[in-house]
Amino acid sequence: METREKIIIIGGGFAGLQLAKTLNNKNKKVIVLDRVNHHMFQPLFYQVACGRIEPSNISFPFRKIFQQSRNTQFRLTEVKEIDPAHNRVITDEAEFTYDKLIIATGCKTNFFGNKDMESRAFGMKNTQEAIGIRNHILMTFEKLILEKSRSDDGNWNIVIVGSGPTGVELAGAFAEMKKEILPRDYPYMNFDHLKIILVSSTEKPLAVMSSEAQEKSEKYLKDLGVTFLSGEIVTDYDGNKVYMKSGKDIPSNNVIWAAGVTGNVVDGFPEEKLVRNRYLVDRFNKIKGYDNIYAVGDIAYMETPKYPQGHPQVANVAINQAKNLGKNFLKKNESEWTEYEYKDQGSLATIGKHRAVVDLPFIKFQGFLAWYFWMFLHLMLILSVRNKLAVFFNWMWSYFNKDSSLRLIISPNKKNGTLQ
Repeated sequence: METREKIIIIGGGFAGLQLAKTLNNKNKKVIVLDRVNHHMFQPLFYQVACGRIEPSNISFPFRKIFQQSRNTQFRLTEVKEIDPAHNRVITDEAEFTYDKLIIATGCKTNFFGNKDMESRAFGMKNTQEAIGIRNHILMTFEKLILEKSRSDDGNWNIVIVGSGPTGVELAGAFAEMKKEILPRDYPYMNFDHLKIILVSSTEKPLAVMSSEAQEKSEKYLKDLGVTFLSGEIVTDYDGNKVYMKSGKDIPSNNVIWAAGVTGNVVDGFPEEKLVRNRYLVDRFNKIKGYDNIYAVGDIAYMETPKYPQGHPQVANVAINQAKNLGKNFLKKNESEWTEYEYKDQGSLATIGKHRAVVDLPFIKFQGFLAWYFWMFLHLMLILSVRNKLAVFFNWMWSYFNKDSSLRLIISPNKKNGTLQ
């Protein structure tokens, strides 16, 4: 009897999940390893942070996803090291051997070595961080309403560092929350004092998009009352003030860092296998120097004629690299494998209700039509029908009522550190 090839996938993000789905019910033994038990739809984390949708609406348990699978298993464990010489993956609970190994560990927030910023500011790369932002912001207002005076200015400044899609979308959502929701929740507080401040190292927001998108997004932010600080580089944060290279500072107790990402690298590989904290791979996503170890998605650095500096770290690249690699695994001979090249399908971002920008290869548009397009696309990308309906219901409720009922403060239990 022929022994099935054993494939281990580390990480269940966009790339890891897509690869597992491509190999699902095929003549392979697939094991997915992840330190959380669910796949997370990261593009909507900002809506969790603002209390618009629940985390469960954009989280999908791996065991449910592969419930009907005949060849795919999931193990909840954190990978500590890879031992390429012996084809082993070492985790905090067990060791796994493999015939082929795929690293799909994605990215984490890049604080650029600033330990103070890392310990005091919020990132937004997982469910826990998004919930943490929601808890912290809501607790700020609960504390303010108990105080007789206006309190220190830091409580009234929400500072978002980074003007990419995450920063822009978060700023727009908080600005709408300030205008439509908070005055009704806290009728005796004057929210004219509340400032949403977006700090950008570039002159315009959404620097990777077209000039039309940049101009329009800046206008949308200003229309919503967001303070946009351009050409400013944040150098430090002491928990009370944000310091910038220009010498300016902003008092704030609410700082969200959305200024970059870096690869989640696993121990076990020499430094020369990494480029900018991503694994150097060939056109088949094989890590150079290894015959049976691959990297896909944000963690993979692949140079191609169209992208000599590597592909952008976006979901579309991750999904299509994984699809291509999975199809290659199912071919009989490596000589039949297809090289990967990214086809840019465009980019988009939303900046509040009826405000969005879309750059497609063949057309660019902004405004309410772009907003509806953004909503439709993200709704279609959500995995299950139940979750699509839940998100759609919450969106429609917010659309017509300008409100949501999801502003729950779920803080850690002091006794054992669990959420309650």
